[in-house]
Amino acid sequence: MLKEFKEFAMRGNVLDMAVGIIIGAAFGRIVTSLVNDVFMPPIGLLMGKVDFSSLFWNLSGTGYTSLAEAKKAGAPVIGYGAFLNTILDFILVALVIFLLIKQVNRFKKEPAPAAPNTKDCPYCLSAVPIKATRCAHCTSQLPVV
Repeated sequence: MLKEFKEFAMRGNVLDMAVGIIIGAAFGRIVTSLVNDVFMPPIGLLMGKVDFSSLFWNLSGTGYTSLAEAKKAGAPVIGYGAFLNTILDFILVALVIFLLIKQVNRFKKEPAPAAPNTKDCPYCLSAVPIKATRCAHCTSQLPVV
């Protein structure tokens, strides 16, 4: 059983998937930092010096001046600012992945078309093998190409 597990784990596709997950997680942290530290501050400034990560709805009815204060008091809150950050994070990750895949596909060479293995009979228009000298459908003599 250990030998089978080792063979499974060492297959190329499993290792490729593991590397992809690790790189994807690291890339996700980079994009999260880009959203939180680069994009959201200017957007918040344009919207009246708002820090999106601190936006919340207080469900308790008691007044709290900050999200941290409300959480510290154990008040039920909806932190929609963090949710907005997460949505923007997702949109940017999806956009970057889309652009990356689009560029990779642009550089990928298309495979050469396969050589045809049939030709059409000029008399009955049926498909016949390329090397045929007589049509199997109408029995006409085919021209040599």
